[in-house]
Amino acid sequence: MNRTLATAGRVLAQVMHDPRTIALMLLVPSLLIGLIAWIFTETDAFSRIGPAMIALFPFVVMFLVTSIATLRERRSGTLERLLSMPMAKGEFIFGYALAFTLVAIVQTVIAVSFAIWVCGLHIEGQLWLLFAVAALDALLGISLGLMASAFAHTEFQVVQFMPALVIPQFLLAGIILPREQLPGVLQAIGNWLPLSHAIDALSDAAAGTTDSATAINMLLIAAWIAAALLIGSLTLRRRTA
Repeated sequence: MNRTLATAGRVLAQVMHDPRTIALMLLVPSLLIGLIAWIFTETDAFSRIGPAMIALFPFVVMFLVTSIATLRERRSGTLERLLSMPMAKGEFIFGYALAFTLVAIVQTVIAVSFAIWVCGLHIEGQLWLLFAVAALDALLGISLGLMASAFAHTEFQVVQFMPALVIPQFLLAGIILPREQLPGVLQAIGNWLPLSHAIDALSDAAAGTTDSATAINMLLIAAWIAAALLIGSLTLRRRTA
């Protein structure tokens, strides 16, 4: 645990010394949510898709930042030096997850607050639950980013994971077209994707229609997070070729 906390502290220190990364993680999701709200300013569309945007943009940003940052640790040889000490791969992965989870909490507070009090997203449900689901969604992006970085050799390959892990979820999660209107096979796939559960839970939290299905969605997101972190820790290589 001490080594995990030490890794998290080192990662946070690095992030704090990189203003561009801080801006990307903390401000870009809110700016994109604001852009969507501006596009639909003359309609009521933002009230319907706003929760989905809160799910999508932090998820994507945390996926990219986490995967690239972790890959750089390997390419620079930092991971190899750390693992020559009594540190397990799991401690490295969970240290990174912990550090970026703390960042994700701040990001969530900013993004949700901006969507509600600046963009005018109307919330019928409990605000704390909306924050909780949004933070869980950002952690999902972190865990998938850590998993992707364990397989990638270069930053370019990390970006290539976007079509494999992120874009299909965007297409099948019900943002473009409700999942009920998708062809049967695509609907079945979409119903199992983690971003779909995040969007459903956020929509329920925003509308105040939370029930057992919302809790199940949150548990499924947590299961995806745990599985991605486990896969990342088992497949992480000391250094890229």
